[in-house]
Amino acid sequence: MDRGIGLPDWAASNSHQKGLEAVMGQPEYFPPEHARPPAGPVTVVPSERSAALGRATDFTEDISSAAGLIWMDGSPQRLRDTLNRYPNLRWVQLPVAGVDAYHDVLREFGGKDVVFTSAKGSFAQPVAEHALMLVLALLRYLPERVRAATWRQPKGRSLYGATVVIVGAGGIALALTQLLAPFSVRVVSVRRKPVPMKGAVATVTPKELRDVLPHADVVVVAAALTEETHHMFAAEEFRAMRDSAIFVNVGRGALVHTPDLVKALECGEIAAAGLDVVEPEPLPDESPLWSCDRCIITPHSGDPAELVAPLLAERVTHNINALNNGDQLIGVVDTTAGY
Repeated sequence: MDRGIGLPDWAASNSHQKGLEAVMGQPEYFPPEHARPPAGPVTVVPSERSAALGRATDFTEDISSAAGLIWMDGSPQRLRDTLNRYPNLRWVQLPVAGVDAYHDVLREFGGKDVVFTSAKGSFAQPVAEHALMLVLALLRYLPERVRAATWRQPKGRSLYGATVVIVGAGGIALALTQLLAPFSVRVVSVRRKPVPMKGAVATVTPKELRDVLPHADVVVVAAALTEETHHMFAAEEFRAMRDSAIFVNVGRGALVHTPDLVKALECGEIAAAGLDVVEPEPLPDESPLWSCDRCIITPHSGDPAELVAPLLAERVTHNINALNNGDQLIGVVDTTAGY
């Protein structure tokens, strides 16, 4: 679980007095009726207004008495417009784990003491599950198998005892490390700060990435997208990898330079790739990745709505209660670092 932080002074001193309650937006897919927090549309409002707002209101209502906003609209520009219109809002809950799309809004309003929380960590288990599925499928040559139209000689590789480099050390990386434990793998963690990650035999910084890649049987990318991590996997990184290595990306598409990945697969610099995220998204139909029999592409489906909606509802409910009780918020975004 993500480490929370204490509430700012305005929330700690006022939340009990105002009796804040939650009302939240409800796009068609989120959240399912049984998983919704009490009340309706999009803000955290004083209790005397919650009944009046009901489930039919949206953020265009006058929310000048609200302290927080549970943002389900998705548009960064609409969020900026809302925050400019309602400077009373001091906390915003975002519906996604990766907040790179909100980068400019975070920088602008984080400097104005608005606290942002994301869904980071709450989607970890489904995405980690998806990453493990891609790894196992590639080790057993499933892209080739599903295209086959005749019986062929069996072949495959084992995950047991492999060296797995995981780039990123958030909730997905931690959940994946737990899933990998029964395979007796050696996990090497690559993260921004050289703080040991639980379950990893070694932890290095991105500056040392090329030093560990030649030892990896499997590389899984689950990092946040920032200015520093943009295209962190390109030609040099793929050349540093073994020609037998499996590459999986469940982080963000722009962490990888797609043309260099295509070349690495075509030239045999790496064995195979499993991609739940790509650049651009959606991947054009003419991309050579679609026809590559050593590549699996899933359409950003590691966190499907039916799996993550209850998890996000749980996160939202926790943070609402934290706001009410003066406790720690979970998933607080570092508006400078961008995640």
